[in-house]
Amino acid sequence: MQLDDRVALVTGAASGFGEAIARRYAAEGASVVVADLNDQTGRKVAEEIGGAYVHADVSDRDDVRAMIGTAVERYGRLDTMVNNAGVTHVNRPMLEVGEEEFDRIFAVNVKAIYLAAMETVPLMREQGGGCIINTASTAGLRPRPGLTWYNASKGAVITLTKSMAAELGPDNIRVNALCPVAGDTPLLPSFLGANSREAFEATVPLGRLSTSEDVAKAALWLASDEASFITGVALEVDGGRCV
Repeated sequence: MQLDDRVALVTGAASGFGEAIARRYAAEGASVVVADLNDQTGRKVAEEIGGAYVHADVSDRDDVRAMIGTAVERYGRLDTMVNNAGVTHVNRPMLEVGEEEFDRIFAVNVKAIYLAAMETVPLMREQGGGCIINTASTAGLRPRPGLTWYNASKGAVITLTKSMAAELGPDNIRVNALCPVAGDTPLLPSFLGANSREAFEATVPLGRLSTSEDVAKAALWLASDEASFITGVALEVDGGRCV
């Protein structure tokens, strides 16, 4: 069991990559806090893995403070913070994306990591270290037309991950990012837009989209002692898409 006696909090854990990460962490011995806006499925995931559920809008500081507090109150500490919750706009020309939609994308994809850091970093410093994992995307490494503002948000995630790693290394806090290619998650239709799945898969050297399990395995490794010297990495889980 790679995560025995560890406590992890995973945002956006009611479905998709986040759910798979939460389930894999629990299977490897971690106590897991499931955070999401979808109470019905979030509670179901938490119950099935023996974890705790908390309703949280990751762009709201009070909610973020409450979800971190839930981890500490329930389990006494927080070893791994997975900032996974994310949103996008439908694949379309950049000038067709409204300001409100733009603001929401940056609030959920970028500001949420800032808010989580405000609450998590002091706690991890006090504990003597910890692990932060941010879900970025291949879109932040190899951007394509139609998802410009989403691409930009994920580029920001990659840069802030590296900067956090450099700054927090002396505190024994490791910070890494996952960069999955699109997978079978609720966001897939928005990523594809008018494009076909087959056409997208043809751009991936290994010939398929990512699976939630692909991402969960990478997240497990980054949280484990096997990655104890790994920080500041934007790990491509993409079947060669970024080559």
